[in-house]
Amino acid sequence: MTVERRKFLKTAALAGAGAGIAAPAIAQSAPKVQWRLASSFPKSLDTIYGACEVFAKAVSDMTDGNFKIQTFAAGEIVPAFGVLEAAQNGTVEMAETALYYFWGKDPTFAMGTALPFGLNPRQQNAWFYQGNGGKLFDEFLKSYNVKALPGGNTGTQMGGWFRKEIKTVEDLKGLKFRVGGAGGTVLSKLGVVPQSIPGGDIYPSLEKGTIDAAEWIGPYDDEKLGFNKVAPFYYYPGFWEGGANLHYVFNLDKYNALPKAYQTVVDTAAAWSNVWMQSKYDAVNPGALKSLVQGGTKLRPFPHEVLEACYKAAGETYAEISAKNANFKKIYDDMVAFRNDEYLWFQVAEYTYDNFMIRQRAKG
Repeated sequence: MTVERRKFLKTAALAGAGAGIAAPAIAQSAPKVQWRLASSFPKSLDTIYGACEVFAKAVSDMTDGNFKIQTFAAGEIVPAFGVLEAAQNGTVEMAETALYYFWGKDPTFAMGTALPFGLNPRQQNAWFYQGNGGKLFDEFLKSYNVKALPGGNTGTQMGGWFRKEIKTVEDLKGLKFRVGGAGGTVLSKLGVVPQSIPGGDIYPSLEKGTIDAAEWIGPYDDEKLGFNKVAPFYYYPGFWEGGANLHYVFNLDKYNALPKAYQTVVDTAAAWSNVWMQSKYDAVNPGALKSLVQGGTKLRPFPHEVLEACYKAAGETYAEISAKNANFKKIYDDMVAFRNDEYLWFQVAEYTYDNFMIRQRAKG
């Protein structure tokens, strides 16, 4: 037997022994896990609901199918607004939702999704991932036995569908308007009667005249849901959602019980879902907006007078809440300081570039 052959056999034996030791360790670090995810959204919304399917597939792919997450639309396990409680008490391991739906439990939740005149999408990502946003929300949500990760952003939303034109602040008085979270509270200061209605129930409410106006997301989803058929005026911008963040909300005990590798997989899949949702909306909204306008939709900007009045009402609202709610004040103050620095930067490069390019487009 040659020296080379003896050396090869020895190496192969050691490798075989190593494989025998490593196999159980690998099995232990990649256990079979089956979770359920309850979404606040219907399957017809292929971008918002679709994001949780993208998330679940990524988790499965990164674990060779060992970690599977079954997704359920609103109402299949719990109602749209019941998903937080379901994640809290372990009815499901996780949920996909907009945290501002739970404004009634604590106004602090709203900052997870959007506050009127808050952060735009890129600023939200910067705040959650690089600023204090993620850490502050971990602290806040711990008392609810949940953890949340950004899982998507709709971009700046539209201002909604109205049966009549909004020309002055007076036109808001008595308006029954489907609008979520903090937006409803701010608008109520100007006489609006906010209505909390899940996405799947908006169309019939608007069609029957139960409400006078409704906001949802933007051209792609709004056209899909047919709002243009029951209300002619389409307003912008949705200042109450300058960048609406969706979150995956995990039962804290279930998340903490995952192997560290699986926690990293979940975090990574959520980040990918976040990128996927924003990019999808940016890609499909232009065509949908063209289609709506060509079909007779009357596109209107909110009058400057209305925006100014709403901005003032928002400031009053936040001051009132901050005086009573320490959690809200702590996170709000941090967010405002972050926003101010962000716009200092955005106005130098981002805004200047975009403004120039928009003018060039207008010139043809």
